Amino acid sequence: MNQDLSIVSLILHASFAVQLVIAGLLLVSLASWSVIFGKLIGLGQIKRRNDAFEAEFWSGKNLNDLYQAVGNRTDGAPLERIFASGMREFMKLREKRVTDAGALLDAARRAMRASFHRELDAMESNLSFLASVGSVSPYVGLFGTIWGIMHAFVGLSNLTQVTLATVAPGIAEALVATAIGLFAAIPAVLAYNRFARQIDRSAITLETFIEEFSNILQRNSTQH
Repeated sequence: MNQDLSIVSLILHASFAVQLVIAGLLLVSLASWSVIFGKLIGLGQIKRRNDAFEAEFWSGKNLNDLYQAVGNRTDGAPLERIFASGMREFMKLREKRVTDAGALLDAARRAMRASFHRELDAMESNLSFLASVGSVSPYVGLFGTIWGIMHAFVGLSNLTQVTLATVAPGIAEALVATAIGLFAAIPAVLAYNRFARQIDRSAITLETFIEEFSNILQRNSTQH
């Protein structure tokens, strides 16, 4: 009657199919936590570097000097790369003696928009993995539970007398799969929602900078 119903014991005594489901869910959970910590660090660095560059940009520093400084950095912020792409295109057309203000501005904006989409893709990397873990893991756990319950009832069919003590271990073993499925899914969903909001705010920051820098370039394009 004194059966060991600890989580480890239940997993060890579960059927092979349920053990396979649990092992897969634990691996997925480990991978999702790796992504979560990586995103926490990466998005935090992006915000700090964007804020630092934005402060430097609006400090009144000469644009040419700032462009030269940005070009020598290897770990710059997304804002720096967007600024550099727009400035590079603007200066390239200036060197070719293009004087049409509209053409100068359009070329710089296209370069900055292309850079913006590259930065957004980089920030959103692995986000779809967290979404998949959050949506699929509960169903995988449920599959393991259903399979485990079927296996338990097949075993009980050979018994002449069924009591709660004989039913409980098999059902508990099966329910562990659902619990681990939720253990994998819940952090992934919470992290996905948080990171999606952070990336949206970063995207707004980048787009606002593109518009503001475009206004500066427009003023500069009419000075010669």
